[in-house]
Amino acid sequence: MMIDEFLNYLKYEQNCSPLTVKSYAEDLKAFETYFKNLDGQLSWESVDSDVIRDWMESMMDKGNNATSINRRLSALRSLFRFALAHHLVEKDPSRALRGPKVGKPLPQFVKETEMNRLLDDLPWGDSYQEVRARTILLTFYATGMRLAELIGLDDSAIDFANRQLKVTGKRNKQRIIPFGEELEAALTLYLNTRESQVSGQTEALFRTDKGERMNRNQVRYEVKKYLSCVCTLKKRTPHVLRHTFATAMLNHDAGIESVKKLLGHESLSTTEIYTHTTFEQLKRVYTNAHPRA
Repeated sequence: MMIDEFLNYLKYEQNCSPLTVKSYAEDLKAFETYFKNLDGQLSWESVDSDVIRDWMESMMDKGNNATSINRRLSALRSLFRFALAHHLVEKDPSRALRGPKVGKPLPQFVKETEMNRLLDDLPWGDSYQEVRARTILLTFYATGMRLAELIGLDDSAIDFANRQLKVTGKRNKQRIIPFGEELEAALTLYLNTRESQVSGQTEALFRTDKGERMNRNQVRYEVKKYLSCVCTLKKRTPHVLRHTFATAMLNHDAGIESVKKLLGHESLSTTEIYTHTTFEQLKRVYTNAHPRA
C-alpha cells in the first residue's frame, strides 16, 4: 500500500518523529477516505488535480482554516513526490495546485472608550510610580512609538517649545513625532515628580525607582498591569498600544501616508493592515445599525 511505504520511508529513512509520522498518516488517510467515498473506482494512481481541489473545497466548507488545509496539501505533495520517485505513480496531480492564502491576523487594539477610562477614570495617585505609569501609557498612545524607542528616549529628546519628540527607530533611523497639550502636561508633571522623588545621573527619560533606565520587561509589566484594568485582550503589550494609536488616527480621518511616517514604517503596505482593522470596525457598525443588514 502506497501510504504504508511512504510512512516507512519517513520513519526509517528520514528519521521523522512518531508524532510527525502519525500526523502524515492521519492527513493522507483522510484524503484516501474522501476520494474512495467520492468514487469507488478511484485509486492513488488515478486521482487527478480536480479531486484534490474538490477535497480542499470540502474542507473549507467544513470550516477548516487555511493553515490546516495547507498542511494537509503539503502532506499529499510529499507523498506524491515519493511515489513518483519510486515509480508508484506516473504523474503528480498535486504539483500545480496552490493552497488557500493564509490571511494575516488583524492587529489587536484597545477601544477608544477603554483608553479614555484608563487615562481619565482610573484613580491615579501622585506617587512617582503612578505618574510614570500613566505617562508611559499616554506616550505610547499619543505617539505610536515602539517599545525600544520609548526606553531609548533621553530627556534631550523632548522639545517642549515645538511639542515634538526625536525618536531613534530601527537601524538607528531618527524621526520627529509631534505631541499635543495632554502629553505635554503629563511629561511636565512626570519630570517634576521624578526630580523630587528619584535620584540618578542617567540621561534616560523613563527611569526606575533607583534612577536607572527602565528595561523592556519593566515597561511591559507596567503596560500589562494597567491595560488589564480596562480591557480583556489576550495581548496587553506596548505593541498593542502602537496598534491602538494607528487605528485611532485612521478612525479620525488621518491620511495613511501621514500615519506611515508617524509610525516609522518604510513601506506603505505595512501600514495598510490598519485600514483593514478600521474597515472591520465599519462593517460591525453597519451590521448593527442598518435595518436590512
